[in-house]
Amino acid sequence: MSYLLNDPADFREEMIRGFVAANSEFVRPVDGGVVRAHGTPSGEVAVVIGGGSGHYPAFAGLVGQGLAHGAAMGDVFASPSAHQVYSVAKAAATDAGVLLTYGNYAGDCLNFDQAEARLVAEGIPCRTIAVTDDIASASEDEAHKRRGVAGDLIVFRAAGWAAAKGRSLDDVWELAAHANNRTRTLGVAFSGCTLPGADHPLFTVPSGTMSVGMGIHGEPGIAADQPLLPAAELAGILVERLLASRPADLADDESRVAVILNGLGSVKYEELFLTYGFVAERLADAGLVIVAPEVGEMVTSFEMAGVSLTLGWLDDDLEQAWLSPAATPAFRRGVVDAATPDRYIAPLAESETVSLKAASTESQAAAEDVVAALRAIRDVIDEQVDELGRIDAIAGDGDHGIGMQRGSAAGFDAAEQSAKAGAGAGSTLQAAADAWADRAGGSSGALWGIGLRAVAASLGDDAAPDGKAVASGVRDASDAITTTGKAQLGDKTMVDALIPFAHQLWDRVDAGASLADAWRMAAEAAATAAEATAQLQPRIGRARSHPGRSLGTPDPGAVSLALAVGAVATTLAATEGRS
Repeated sequence: MSYLLNDPADFREEMIRGFVAANSEFVRPVDGGVVRAHGTPSGEVAVVIGGGSGHYPAFAGLVGQGLAHGAAMGDVFASPSAHQVYSVAKAAATDAGVLLTYGNYAGDCLNFDQAEARLVAEGIPCRTIAVTDDIASASEDEAHKRRGVAGDLIVFRAAGWAAAKGRSLDDVWELAAHANNRTRTLGVAFSGCTLPGADHPLFTVPSGTMSVGMGIHGEPGIAADQPLLPAAELAGILVERLLASRPADLADDESRVAVILNGLGSVKYEELFLTYGFVAERLADAGLVIVAPEVGEMVTSFEMAGVSLTLGWLDDDLEQAWLSPAATPAFRRGVVDAATPDRYIAPLAESETVSLKAASTESQAAAEDVVAALRAIRDVIDEQVDELGRIDAIAGDGDHGIGMQRGSAAGFDAAEQSAKAGAGAGSTLQAAADAWADRAGGSSGALWGIGLRAVAASLGDDAAPDGKAVASGVRDASDAITTTGKAQLGDKTMVDALIPFAHQLWDRVDAGASLADAWRMAAEAAATAAEATAQLQPRIGRARSHPGRSLGTPDPGAVSLALAVGAVATTLAATEGRS
């Protein structure tokens, strides 16, 4: 559990403030995270990393010379929003461009890709690479679906070194991708972890057992509830399975490996050193040469008890990168040149100003209905936040309720402010969409932002939107979410409730039903579809690798969408009754 906190909702912001105060020689704050204190050298590719908070030293602890130029920092266990990634990248960027690199999770992929698109549209060269080192999360044939865990460090080191050498964006990307292809990790968990402010663990591991392959957010492993083994035997299992997954393209003489024995939170250094002795013996027996091993905490998960072993097979370039000097808050190696302001540039992200679009009186009145709908969504999510977290934790990381709560509250606040300022219905919902996506983070935050923006575009600010404008916007939202998130009916996601809702709403409105009646019937269809996801097995997302675990439990994204549209149905009925 977390012993030191104030309001859990403020955990991220207060943590960042303290982190910067403690490490001002290395980093300075920007909207969305941190960048190097002295900026990025002119003409150097900026390497921007990131992910959810709760994993220190990843990610902010790795910002500094020889490693990253900036880190986007999401809420606890939630990816940073697209805006946060963009803001950090904009502050770190030079004309040489930006490499965005992060762990391979759905929310991170969605948000970093959106940030990449925005940077490129503004003329800033940008590429992305997702780290995929966790062998427990997918087979070799589907290595692109693997999670990114402690092997992040090897990939980030390769990218940071190549950038410091003055290589082009494409060359930096190629070396980072090469490092990723040669890096493998396997972890073991002995206990769960507790989110700040929560009164119970996010997940548990039965006493006296271990879960082989469990992810850093509690995602299921490849072998749960195995008897706890002595350190020597566990070291042998980790080494054996990683060697069995060694890259296929290694040359016969490529026997040098970077090694990381990583503690996940509660396993302390003496235990790690004890275990590393047996790891080193077994690697030597296998004919491998260990290069500059790292034993300690590199990617954690609050107080989760566990350990992971990472092997990165090195060639000449990767070895130079791994051994090169670095100075960050959490990773030091060798001696770096002194960073001085006159040698570095220190750009700041431009502040964004939003001008209020002209709106008709009718659209301004409709904006109040938008605010009422968002208030209803916020309230029902507040009521159900614990239940949403519970069903998410069965096969995921348990933060869906918290993310929805943050997003819906931020969306309502932004909409209320916009409507009070005289915005029309479309602009009011647009403001809510941006705030929701930014505050919620994660995959659900990104997708809700995309969906609400599509509806906002259909509403516009010129007139009071009718039923067909609303139904058309919802249909556009469904198309945009499925296109971006890649989920289809039957994949056990929010899409399983969204598509029936969108189709039913359009069909009923097109047949002449009032918006309130059509929305009510569509909301009922969404609720039925959400309940039916209990019988589905996930084919996408974090639960995909262990589909049976969630069988019998509905998808949290589908449930939260059904709750939201059901609450709006009540609001629309009340509005229609007053008219």
